[in-house]
Amino acid sequence: MRPTLSALALLPLCLAAPALAENPPANLVTAELIGGWPIEGGTMGALKLTLAPGWKTYWRSPGEAGIPPAFDWRASAGLTGVTYHWPRPAPFDLNGIRTFVYHDTLILPIAFQGDVRSLSATVDLGVCRDICVPAHLTVTGDLSSARSGTAAIRAALRAEPDDARGAGYGAARCATEPTRDGLRLTADIPAPKGLSPDAFAVIETGDPAVWVAPVKTDSAGGRLHQIVDLVPPTAQPFALDRSAVHFTIFDGAGGVHQLDGCTG
Repeated sequence: MRPTLSALALLPLCLAAPALAENPPANLVTAELIGGWPIEGGTMGALKLTLAPGWKTYWRSPGEAGIPPAFDWRASAGLTGVTYHWPRPAPFDLNGIRTFVYHDTLILPIAFQGDVRSLSATVDLGVCRDICVPAHLTVTGDLSSARSGTAAIRAALRAEPDDARGAGYGAARCATEPTRDGLRLTADIPAPKGLSPDAFAVIETGDPAVWVAPVKTDSAGGRLHQIVDLVPPTAQPFALDRSAVHFTIFDGAGGVHQLDGCTG
């Protein structure tokens, strides 16, 4: 099925350019489930989002002013778990604020675990151009026999960030210190020779409830040196699982690489 977003309340983005004079288009974003192939313990499929021309939506870590996507699959039958395979997003800079976005179309491969008989999800996301609109979609489908999306899903999987070790990055080392409302994380990643001074990394903790401040990055001296403040919902110092820290490195030359975990 292919639900369509039509009437929405507008949420201004205070740091964006002047708002559009016209109303958002009627078919601002559509969503559908597409089938792939059997995998161990489940089925590979994808969620396809198609945006109106000129509009964009956000990566799982949206950046300094984006709206993170949220998914609820609890109404599905036979589903025991999902694993998302996010294609690399595009950095988008506006007025000194950086976000991470997808333009036009997003095919998000998803490994559906379990004896999946039917899928039903609600999807909440932000859709933006000169203004941002909160979108709430319901999408349903049955992937038991559908295989029409194989080529598109494989292409989206190939668009995932590359492994950072294969690109010459070394193991990350981390140090933490408590702050008034959480932790300050300092991370160093040995970098390959000739790394661009424009390189930077996005840091995720593995816990989406932890707020990650904008990362301060220095790419000099053959390494990526990063400092970031982490604030949990309790606004108190906390124990960080360093094995769950995830780095997505944008190398400044179009490459995107991923590195998992860090040691003290």
